[in-house]
Amino acid sequence: MKHLRVNDYNLAYLEVGQGPPLVCIHGSLCDFRVWSPVLGPLSRRHRVIALSLRHFFPERWDGRGPGFTVGQHVADVVAFIEGLGVGALHLLGHSRGGHLAFRVAQRRPDLVRKLILAEPGGDLDPSLAVSDPAAAAFPPLRAHVAAAAEKIASGDVDGGLSRFLDGVEGEGAWRRLPAAARQELRDNAYTLLGQLNEQRQPYSRADAKSIRVPTLFIGGQETSGSLPVILRVLAAHVPGARATLIPNATHPMFEQDPVRFSAAVIDFLDS
Repeated sequence: MKHLRVNDYNLAYLEVGQGPPLVCIHGSLCDFRVWSPVLGPLSRRHRVIALSLRHFFPERWDGRGPGFTVGQHVADVVAFIEGLGVGALHLLGHSRGGHLAFRVAQRRPDLVRKLILAEPGGDLDPSLAVSDPAAAAFPPLRAHVAAAAEKIASGDVDGGLSRFLDGVEGEGAWRRLPAAARQELRDNAYTLLGQLNEQRQPYSRADAKSIRVPTLFIGGQETSGSLPVILRVLAAHVPGARATLIPNATHPMFEQDPVRFSAAVIDFLDS
């Protein structure tokens, strides 16, 4: 594990392999460990750098205090990329990390060569929601976060994690997780309290049109809920974007099928 000082905070990260750099941003309740299944395949051709965002493991955060906003995390990723001193690089984000990667590419396209968004999280504003009638069928993401955070704040950590995961990935998602994956989520449980006031803005049509770097969207073919809708709508409005689905996979598609996921990423980066 390495550290890089950015914005008065030590960001922890893992680095594997040689070649063009690829920075990976984890999603809600995760940290750099979540990328373990694909570090081997991706690092055969690339210098893979997986970071843990501010207040995530290995930090033990209690959910109190400032610094947990989308704006702060985007600023941290920007400063991290600049601190690596390698110029523009490839950027991969999953779920909430996909939202952050989207915002980094939107604000600092000079730092991003190619962008990979694995089921980016968030909500669609009216300018995009009208593009897909299914968008109106799902409650805002914050509703899942609020219900889960209430349980976690009361001391029912597993109950809160179950509420969040089942709300995002479907009934029974928490029960199906192996023990190691559950512990990783427990290690980051209190970051959901931070997400209550993270100031995440919905994606707009103008946001999507503003992305000018080559972009690949990756989804799980069996993912349910709002995430496939968001992927489909954004992919239709980001100029020149490509999209691919991993068969028989859901939201954690790179854990369920690291070979196919890595092949899709490498094919895009090498094209």
